[in-house]
Amino acid sequence: MKLLILVGLLCLSFAQHNPHFRHERTAIVHLFEWRWADIAAECERFLGPKGFGGVQISPPNEHIVLDSPWRPWWQRYQPISYNLCSRSGSEDEFKDMVTRCNNVGVNIYVDAVINHMCGTSGGAGNHSSCGSWFNAGNEEFPSVPYSSLDFNDKKCLTGSGGIENYSEIFQVRDCRLVSLLDLALEKDYVRGKVAAYMNMMIDLGVAGFRVDACKHMWPGDLDNVYGRLHNLNTTWFPSDSKPFIYQEVIDLGGEAISSSEYFQLGRVTEFKYGAKLGNVFRKWHGEKLFYTRNWGEGWDFMSDGNAVVFIDNHDNQRGHGAGGASIITFWDSRLHKMAVGYMLAHPYGVARVMSSYRWDRHFVNGKDQNDWMGPPSNGNGSTKPVPVNPDQTCGDGWVCEHRWRQITNMVIFRNVVKGQPHSNWWDNQSNQVAFGRGNRGFIVFNNDDWDLDVTLNTGLPSGTYCDIISGQKEGNGCTGKQINVGDGGRAHFKISNRDEDPFVAVHVESKL
Repeated sequence: MKLLILVGLLCLSFAQHNPHFRHERTAIVHLFEWRWADIAAECERFLGPKGFGGVQISPPNEHIVLDSPWRPWWQRYQPISYNLCSRSGSEDEFKDMVTRCNNVGVNIYVDAVINHMCGTSGGAGNHSSCGSWFNAGNEEFPSVPYSSLDFNDKKCLTGSGGIENYSEIFQVRDCRLVSLLDLALEKDYVRGKVAAYMNMMIDLGVAGFRVDACKHMWPGDLDNVYGRLHNLNTTWFPSDSKPFIYQEVIDLGGEAISSSEYFQLGRVTEFKYGAKLGNVFRKWHGEKLFYTRNWGEGWDFMSDGNAVVFIDNHDNQRGHGAGGASIITFWDSRLHKMAVGYMLAHPYGVARVMSSYRWDRHFVNGKDQNDWMGPPSNGNGSTKPVPVNPDQTCGDGWVCEHRWRQITNMVIFRNVVKGQPHSNWWDNQSNQVAFGRGNRGFIVFNNDDWDLDVTLNTGLPSGTYCDIISGQKEGNGCTGKQINVGDGGRAHFKISNRDEDPFVAVHVESKL
């Protein structure tokens, strides 16, 4: 009997590792700070047709509204209640988005902020996205409701009440993260409120959650909450499907808390991935692209089945979190396209693409003083819609990296090569590498300061293929380079280091 119970628990936890992608899709896009109405439209007009598997959305909970600095992005991470009215839209707009995205096979993953409520400096009143009254100083949040009994003040033993030493496990998990009021998730009442919030969204049709700040919560408490979650809505998902859980745990090594403590609960964000690949593509610290022949677990990353991977995220593209200056973002678009292309071509992990907005950067002593800036906004502080230009890029300050042809086409590449092994590796012992995915796709990079000119075994069937980086297949022709694969799968590649995008990718569906 004990063995059966153990097997059942293991099956339950590993079910939470499954993103439930539909139609053989393989990638997530984070539409950071987008409005629900724009996400719904994007699912129908672009994400569904282009084969994206899901969208990570910004936290949908009622949050504090701060006028100084002007509506910063991080106010979304300071909950006031679990009402579904945020800067991105109303509860009705949230429901409409979930339904419309599901109807075109695009999953919704919610960024769930359950470690804390707003900060102690939040004051009192109704300056929140739904207009609910609260008093941060007295720890009163009547819209939940939470009171001072529901926070960890008495458990935290630091003088400040906040985390002072990241090498001390109890501080990290029982004290306040940057003055945010730390919820007592060990209490059954708090667990129930958090689970009810997540279940409300599961019942509406969301497919899972990116759980914020998991390092700051005890794994046992999270296990209890996850165990209370409903199965996914059978309107769109198979019966008995558990929500996909991927947990934010920043672990570059050297701290008291390890990402491995959370593996049994769901997938975990692998922050080493973007930090190390950034060093490789920047050629910093003596790193070379050919060193990535054993990319993935061979680089001391977590096991493939536990990892969610990304080049940058909303924190570290602003210099917060892990990775520092090595992180490659849209500000360095040439390297960003290459790094994202590498990630999407490689089989390791569940891949997430970042979609950003621009802000006015202002550096003082190497630090961006404007890293707080919220999304493109109207004069009243409301978030601007995302306009789509005739060339399919976005306007009004929205970057939309996921719409860049090179990244969109690599999402399609990842779908086409799904399940195929990493194969046919080639390198020049420097920064020119190539690899295939079985007999379904092949990619070649030139990150050296000289041209690449080489004939390689691609593993592909013979024929003429359209390069999906310089262009793509349209009708009976290619809008970019053509690659001719001869008998035996061999093809000649010529990539100048001066090319706009010094890499080439082909797959069986780009064959003429």
